[in-house]
Amino acid sequence: MPGIFSSLVTAVILQNWQSALSRVWYYLNHPITIGSIEVSVTKLVEGVLILALALLFSRTVSRLLQRSISKRAYLDPGLRYTLGKLSQYLIITLGILLSLKAAFSLDLTSIAVLFTALSVGIGFGLQYIAADIASGFILLFERPVRVGDRITIGEDEGDVQSINLRTTVVATNDRISIIVPNSKLISQRLINWSYGDPRARIAIHIGVAADSDVELVTKTLLKAAEDVDNVLRDPAPKVQFLKFGDWSLDFRLLIWTNRPRLHAQIRSDINYRIEKLFREAGIEIPFPQTELRLREGALRLDTGDKFIADTKSDDREVS
Repeated sequence: MPGIFSSLVTAVILQNWQSALSRVWYYLNHPITIGSIEVSVTKLVEGVLILALALLFSRTVSRLLQRSISKRAYLDPGLRYTLGKLSQYLIITLGILLSLKAAFSLDLTSIAVLFTALSVGIGFGLQYIAADIASGFILLFERPVRVGDRITIGEDEGDVQSINLRTTVVATNDRISIIVPNSKLISQRLINWSYGDPRARIAIHIGVAADSDVELVTKTLLKAAEDVDNVLRDPAPKVQFLKFGDWSLDFRLLIWTNRPRLHAQIRSDINYRIEKLFREAGIEIPFPQTELRLREGALRLDTGDKFIADTKSDDREVS
């Protein structure tokens, strides 16, 4: 009898558990209608799982693709980054579409209508973010700026570390990361020191005193460009006499380099040599001067002892 009684109790408990689980499963699968969309808890969980798997799969594929391309030395590293990012965005987009279809049972037409409504909302309320995102795709497809390029935008200069969906990260020489919206890289003027021809021309402007020997100045500037690191001999350095300035003769030294990233250091090295050679050759670098004409009255000069110049009779010039 005790064995039969315990068996009956166990059967009742199992039946109650099965009934409870059936009710829970029913409520989890019971669809809730929101307008024309039916959604349930299990479908929501399924959609979240699909999206999570898509995110994980996109990162894995992007890394494998970049690693595979990196073994091919003839391919540009920027192209490797672009292909990796585009594949990641494509998989994420497909994952979002599949998760929406699984969670809300939407067909492609409904999803298109949903994205159209979202695009209208983005156009009115989030236009700057939308412009940054669109600019990010332009950067990835057109590739005017690539990962690893040396760029100057405004007063900031550095190497492009990453091009993300909305922003680009630029690392300066001080190892400071500058976050630049993608739209600025598209709409504003910037200098890409790594784009196209690996050579770049650097111009160094200098002014000398008006009574300087022009030939001596030219020879000295050309000598200053000799034996400087990363300065090319072909094309050879060149000096141009630009103009007769207000208080100086203005020249420009033009040099070529195949290391445009180092343009600041190259300019500094040549400036050091110009200062040294000018001092040895007796070439003067002038400073602005202003002439002041007095007709009548007095001029008080405070230079330790006070001195008053009377100018009632003649015009006088004070430099």
